[in-house]
Amino acid sequence: MRRKFTLITIMLIIMTVLAACAGEQKQPQPIEQPNQEVEQNQQDTAQLPAEDRAGNKITIPSEINKIISISPSNTEMIVDLGFGDKLVAVDKYSGGIEGIPENIPYFDIMNPDVEQLVALEPDIIYATGMSLSDGNDPFKPIKDLGITVAYIPASDSIEGIYKDIVFIADSLQVSGKGHELVDTMKTKIDEFKEIGSTIEDKKTVYFEIAGAPNLYSFGSGVFLNEMIELLGAENILAEQEKWISVSDEVIVAANPDIILTNVNYIENAVDEIKNRTGWENVTAIKNNDVYYIDNNASSLSNHHIVKALDQMAEAIYPDVYTK
Repeated sequence: MRRKFTLITIMLIIMTVLAACAGEQKQPQPIEQPNQEVEQNQQDTAQLPAEDRAGNKITIPSEINKIISISPSNTEMIVDLGFGDKLVAVDKYSGGIEGIPENIPYFDIMNPDVEQLVALEPDIIYATGMSLSDGNDPFKPIKDLGITVAYIPASDSIEGIYKDIVFIADSLQVSGKGHELVDTMKTKIDEFKEIGSTIEDKKTVYFEIAGAPNLYSFGSGVFLNEMIELLGAENILAEQEKWISVSDEVIVAANPDIILTNVNYIENAVDEIKNRTGWENVTAIKNNDVYYIDNNASSLSNHHIVKALDQMAEAIYPDVYTK
């Protein structure tokens, strides 16, 4: 099951108050100010997105009390925006996320039970583009019933992740919270980027997201590659694109300085890499520079990538990035 989760997240591979006083002289009465909470709600309602992140036209309800999330990345964003208690169902890979209600039903990302989903009477369903991977839309019958389904494909870039967070926040009428999450991310990322831009002797990195015997990694056009580069390092597979299958020979020949892995379906992925036959002369192996990076933080395309970025910085340049 864990291996399936990792592979899915690969494809997938991938967030902001009048007082009047009376004196001896009669003072002019202040003009009554509109209720700010009402005014803010009106503004947020006016700003409800008209399209989801996949570009589909959608109509988002002005009031949302029941949410279904069919993607762990979306689930984490919904919880951290303060709507965990509104979740009435999630995908089965969101089951371990802290903040979701206990004993809620879990659904299959690829083949959700439409009748059970409808029976929960959701106001909105946040789905992943992964559900459309076979060319069919499993949520079409639900949309035909007038239930809003918002697709959020896993973003390939950090900028895309910012937009995902803002989209969910806007749709839930908490734009301020969304921008707060994004601003926090940007501040941290800019700190890393500033330091990374000064590094001249760049280390080479291999980041493994699926282990032996079927090795999997990524090239350019993936947010993890972007993270490696902003830290001042180089992905040995950067000349290739997106998520890719690789061979032992390619990795050994590239001779990376650092090896990172987020594989969590092997008991000890770091030791497994260190003991691979034919890898003993790889610089990262010889120098004991093989490190585990939190799987969720590095494979789910949301604001938690900052946690992975912190771990990656410490692994690649421990003497440069100090906590």
